[in-house]
Formats: sequence, C-alpha cells, structure tokens
Amino acid sequence: MTDTVLLVIDAQESFYHRGYSDTPEVPAFEHKLSELIAGCQARKIPVVDVFHVEVDGPFSLASGLVKRLPFLQHQPAVTVQKQVHNALTDSGLAAWLSERQVTHLIISGLRTEQCCETTARVASDLGYKVTFVTEATLTFPITHKGTTLGIADLRHHTESVLLNRFAAIATVEACLQALK
Repeated sequence: MTDTVLLVIDAQESFYHRGYSDTPEVPAFEHKLSELIAGCQARKIPVVDVFHVEVDGPFSLASGLVKRLPFLQHQPAVTVQKQVHNALTDSGLAAWLSERQVTHLIISGLRTEQCCETTARVASDLGYKVTFVTEATLTFPITHKGTTLGIADLRHHTESVLLNRFAAIATVEACLQALK
C-alpha cells in the first residue's frame, strides 16, 4: 500500500461546456495530465477523481456533464463529489484517505488558482505533504476592475503563494521521478 494519492480535481465536462476547451493551453494540459496519471498508475499510486457539483447549470448532476473529460481513460480508485472549493470538506475524501493512511497528496486538475490551490492549502493545514503539479492543472484568464490576469500570471501567483508554505511545486517529470 502506498501513502500517496493523485487527486484529479474537477477535470469534468462541465468546464468544457462553458467554452473553456478553446483555451490554447488545453492540449498541453491534457497531455501533461494524461502523462501524470499514467505515471502514477504505473507506480501503483491510486488516482482519485473529484467532481464539483452544484444544484443547477452545467455542474449539476442533471446536466449530464459531471463526468470525466473525454480524453481521460483511467479507472479511479474512488470518485468523490464536492460542493465547495476544496476536495477535502464534506466530500468523504478525508475519511477515505485516513482509512488508507495516505500522507501525501499530488494535486492536478481544474482550476489552478481556485479548487486546486484551495485543496493544496487545506491539505497542508490538515498535515498532508502536498505536491502541486502546475503543468497538470488548467485555468483561464480572469478580469477584475479592468485588468485581466492571464493564465501564466495566475499560475505564477499560485506557485508563489504555495511554495515553501503549503506545497512543493513540481513538473510532471520531477513528480514522477520523486515517486521512484
């Protein structure tokens, strides 16, 4: 049994339904996330799918969009649903991890600065070792008060606030190397 789990957060059709599949970073994200999942599975690291669920809209169960993105072919060890920004609150995931004596979480998925970053922060506060694999996360530009933060800005910010406080930052390659 391993003490490490890969979380694939919100990699669900709900986001692509909103038009986010047209983002230029999507092909690289899909490639890196697939590489990370395959590498973890080859090392017998369980993969956990985490889906965000809301009452209405494309994140509702009734929408039929709360399912893995089409490029993902893995079989998760478990699938959980969340209604908040982090994967550990009221999803059943914390109990599942505790039962398996998991101490290390690898974070991937959508959105880099929202659910992925929030999960990393909460996990760190709960005592988990956290590895944040930014290139296996995806986000989209955000505009606030007339200023748009691009994807590179958001990724840089997330890495900056997590590094040496809440998580180790790693590429897919470095993350998989560390698991050997």
